[in-house]
Amino acid sequence: MNVTCTKIVVVTSSITINSTDKVPEFTDITDFVVEKVLDSGVKNGIVNVFSQHTTAAIVVQEMEPGFHQDVQELLSQMFPKESKYHHTLSPDHIEDKLPNGHSHMQHLFMGGSSTTIPVQEAKILLGRYQRIFIVELDRARTRNVVVQVIGE
Repeated sequence: MNVTCTKIVVVTSSITINSTDKVPEFTDITDFVVEKVLDSGVKNGIVNVFSQHTTAAIVVQEMEPGFHQDVQELLSQMFPKESKYHHTLSPDHIEDKLPNGHSHMQHLFMGGSSTTIPVQEAKILLGRYQRIFIVELDRARTRNVVVQVIGE
């Protein structure tokens, strides 16, 4: 579908998520993103979903508990919490000094801080089983996710 843009709209909003110590914790934010796309008035464009944290990833994935358990087991094997990470030894490490080098490595592996999804006819173009998640990789924290809708 070809679209000729006459007026570009950019609408930015955010959501605060309070995670728990159950890591990795998948929190489904799809409905919030859909609501923000509808509220924006954008018919065709993109929506970017961005975590303002380096130990909480944004992913598009399936809402299936077995898959989430598989991810937890894989991340624990690849990046064990008990391993020595240079990040934890850094003098500028956060004030509480809780080791979280494993969380940063997991974040890198999970794909990072954002995802962008096409919007067509005011609908996000996710596949049948796809949902948008913020994945807590560290510990119970307050997280901020920015949703930016861009289009006409």
